[in-house]
Amino acid sequence: MVKAICFYTAPFLIYKMLNMTAKISKTSSFLIILGAAALVISIFIPIWQIELAAPQYPEGLVMKIYSYKLGGDVEIINGLNHYIGMATLHTENFIEFKLLPFLIGFFAVLFLVTAFLKSKKMLIFTMISFILFGIVSMIDFYRWEYNYGHNLDPNAAIIVPGMAYQPPLIGYKKLLNFEAFSIPDIGGWLFIFAGVIIVVAFFLERKSKVNTVVATLVGLTLFISSCGTTNSEPIKLNQDKCDYCQMAIADGRFGAELITEKNRVYKFDDFHCMLDYSLENTKVPYKKYFVNDYKADNILIDATKAFYIKHENVKSPMGSNVAAFAAQEQAQEVANSFSTEVHDWEDIKKEQLNSTE
Repeated sequence: MVKAICFYTAPFLIYKMLNMTAKISKTSSFLIILGAAALVISIFIPIWQIELAAPQYPEGLVMKIYSYKLGGDVEIINGLNHYIGMATLHTENFIEFKLLPFLIGFFAVLFLVTAFLKSKKMLIFTMISFILFGIVSMIDFYRWEYNYGHNLDPNAAIIVPGMAYQPPLIGYKKLLNFEAFSIPDIGGWLFIFAGVIIVVAFFLERKSKVNTVVATLVGLTLFISSCGTTNSEPIKLNQDKCDYCQMAIADGRFGAELITEKNRVYKFDDFHCMLDYSLENTKVPYKKYFVNDYKADNILIDATKAFYIKHENVKSPMGSNVAAFAAQEQAQEVANSFSTEVHDWEDIKKEQLNSTE
């Protein structure tokens, strides 16, 4: 109890000890108002998401955590959890969902008050309070995940001795045949953005170099924009397996890759496997296709912008006999040597489909 009192009263003690009476700048006030807006938006959109991927769910399952409810594939996840003895998840069972919207709203108001009062004391008090709130929130989230993954029903249908099912706090974890990914959602990134904003405002008032502040903002922008990226994921030759035929991907000239709308990555050892996989999983929305550049060493390029040839002398692993090129000149050179023609993305798909009918 004493520790808790000390923890929550620390911002007030620091506030009283500070001897800073100067007003903050208009730039800092504007940034803080921007942070307040980000907090208000975060109340109404998902803050966190936990994704589960497994062979029986090719596009995966996702649980969306809002400030006030659980969303996404919660009912399906509850059905799966029943077999391994995990508790079912229901919004009404969590007091956090009753408190969190008001707490975030409180900090949004606190940000605005700080911006309009323009007090450096208030800025430091707000910054420290918000950082402590973030720390307490993550500790509470970890506690919830721990209890959720360790308190199992001893009469469950499936019991693996010594196995716990605690999802990762952040990042990746393997749970039986499921791959679990725990990352902030858009609301979470806005929450982090608000925290960075208040810290940047503090350093501005401490007369830190403007370049440092600008670098921080640019770095944050790039970091957030990288989430949900459409960039390819490097193929690890002789380690990664084809998600269609399950053969090891060994030849860096013919690999391919799909990225779904949920940023799930699927890797293939042949153009043929990628195309067949996409045709057999038509309910999965794909946003990016990649293929290996035939003339490079395991380098993936945008499949929709590549140039292709198809010929029996290409001899790809699974018989598509399709080679992709980043440069049209290289594709034409190889096509001339095989007495064939160069295709674009749409042509090669039709050619491949016709050859497999």
